[in-house]
Amino acid sequence: MTRSGSSHQEEKQTLKQQAGKILSQVAGYVGVRTMEIGLRFGLLEELAKHPAGISATKLAKQRGMDPFYVQVWCRSAYASDLLELENDQKYILAPHMDKLLLDQDFPGYIGGIPQLMEQPEVFDQFADNMESGQHNWWDQFSPTFIQRVSDTARPFYTRLIPGGLSQVPGLADRLAKDDAYILELACGTGTGLLRLAMTYPQSNLAGVDGDAYSLKLVAEKLQQKGFQDQVQLVQRMLEDLSETEKYDLVVINVSMHECRDLEKVASNVYRALKAGGYFVISDFPFPNSTQECRTVPARLMCGIQFAEAIIDDQLLPTQAFVNLLTKHNFHDVDSFDLSPVHAVTYGQK
Repeated sequence: MTRSGSSHQEEKQTLKQQAGKILSQVAGYVGVRTMEIGLRFGLLEELAKHPAGISATKLAKQRGMDPFYVQVWCRSAYASDLLELENDQKYILAPHMDKLLLDQDFPGYIGGIPQLMEQPEVFDQFADNMESGQHNWWDQFSPTFIQRVSDTARPFYTRLIPGGLSQVPGLADRLAKDDAYILELACGTGTGLLRLAMTYPQSNLAGVDGDAYSLKLVAEKLQQKGFQDQVQLVQRMLEDLSETEKYDLVVINVSMHECRDLEKVASNVYRALKAGGYFVISDFPFPNSTQECRTVPARLMCGIQFAEAIIDDQLLPTQAFVNLLTKHNFHDVDSFDLSPVHAVTYGQK
């Protein structure tokens, strides 16, 4: 084969590979939409009730849906590795899909992500705002979007409390003492506060958030669980935190990157801590460079960046938080990973 012929063959092979990359992205989109439909209409939940399998026709009957449409969905769910197909043409959930997509208390739960990515506040609003550069804040987002964000953040809390906190040297002993004071910044809809209250029942808790709607949801949850007397709620921006030497632990989950003034928040937290108190930042470990973004976790985080851009911020590398705490005189600053998309940074006053 001549050199020109060899170059032509290499070019054809490269072209084929590049086309495959594009088509795999489109196939991934099909999978996300299939997951979201299955979650929204309870198809995956119904399948979990039938470990021996169920036909598409019976699945449709159980959910009160059209059998032809359900058959189309089942085939796509099988193609996307969500389902397995038995010899008798019955569908069952693929291994571990019940935990990964349905069990909100499973540390590896990712069922909130497909539904979050389908919300208009992610890609649609980003596209609408590209020319104007307009930004929105949480009080302009829908209750559904806020709930989906809460669902996505839930496994971060599951991994963090108490497992992640116990990896911070000395922190578990401090929180085991009576009357420990814990503050959660950007407490959202209260998932973390409830978990903290159940894990450390002897502690005094406070939650701060700038969104009134989220705090309303927190108050309702605390009332339902009987923790309303253990937890104080404050509507305030994190830059306005004014407490002095009060807390043994200040913790923030997947929200530190959203602070308008990171330097001021770090300074406020340092002042709010008792001597020897801890600041724990639980967040996404965004890559340090664009060249590191071609991994599955990084691609997922790049998707989250679309929503973050709408509120005028971006995810940050873990090293940025390490540098921040070191700059503000925290000692024994360090970090560790709890998952490929979950890092913990901590320091002590």
